[in-house]
Amino acid sequence: MASTTEASVSFPVFGTTGTLTVTRSDALAAACGLVDAQLAQIDLACSRFRADSELSRLNDARGAPTQVSKLFAEALRVALRAAELTGGDVDPTCGRALIELGYDRDFGNINPASIRMPAVVAPVPGWHRIGFDPDRRLVRLPAGILLDLGATAKAWAADLCAELVAGRLGCGVLVSLGGDVAAAGPAPDGGWQIRVTDDQAAPADEPAETVAIRSGGLATSSTIVRAWSRDGRTVHHIVNPVTGESAQSCWRTVSVAAATCVDANTASTAAIIRDARAPGWLEDAGLPARLVHIGGCVVRIAGWPGESNPVDPPEARQADHPDNRA
Repeated sequence: MASTTEASVSFPVFGTTGTLTVTRSDALAAACGLVDAQLAQIDLACSRFRADSELSRLNDARGAPTQVSKLFAEALRVALRAAELTGGDVDPTCGRALIELGYDRDFGNINPASIRMPAVVAPVPGWHRIGFDPDRRLVRLPAGILLDLGATAKAWAADLCAELVAGRLGCGVLVSLGGDVAAAGPAPDGGWQIRVTDDQAAPADEPAETVAIRSGGLATSSTIVRAWSRDGRTVHHIVNPVTGESAQSCWRTVSVAAATCVDANTASTAAIIRDARAPGWLEDAGLPARLVHIGGCVVRIAGWPGESNPVDPPEARQADHPDNRA
């Protein structure tokens, strides 16, 4: 008789920590194999920190049209969709800006003391300049443009892994990649309990809220995680495409629930960049969200539960629904 006991494992991935949980303990080993293989393929396609990745080869192509794999083509389609839905707030042409800010290697290997801030910063080139023929899987980057898919690829990977495990093994599954959370298959009673905090790696006694999701995704974007200081100036990995610098926001953390993890992460990242305009934008999109001001006060909108009722947020909505367009 198959075991119905939940089982979980954590592992290093993409410079952060991943967690895989399944509703049947007898399915964990097979689920791990599926997830490991999927994440290895995504890393080889999309990593900015591997010389042998498709992304690195494309960035080095100096404007020449480059044919890419089906996996990379889908990753790029997801990134371009995020840019379109957010009016360019989440833009994959921020690679050079991130390098100039010092984020030129896996975050754990960054030495803040070695970072020299550029004397002059500039807007990112813009996602509209990417030439992409999805049918032929041809991509052309004008010389000088460097892609970075970090704003979407990790969350997209969580979605792919969750759907893969649920589809192949028929169990409920929760995948968290550095706090980008995707759920698929039958959820446990009461839903999947998700701890929401500024830093998903924070100790259990740190302030947090708990919510539950049964499907879809939940993502948190933060200006205080993957952040460093240089010459008294705080720098983090969320780039404002208009300035080419780390986004200056009144929010230190934004968490969003949506129909997919990549939609949730697209919205939470854009909300950081949109600053004071974010609550109204998320409310109009119908996306449940929790925004933490830099002073510590919390704003909950579009059905995100209050502290007195921390379980079962409303059904996550899709960010590109006509009534919920990011």
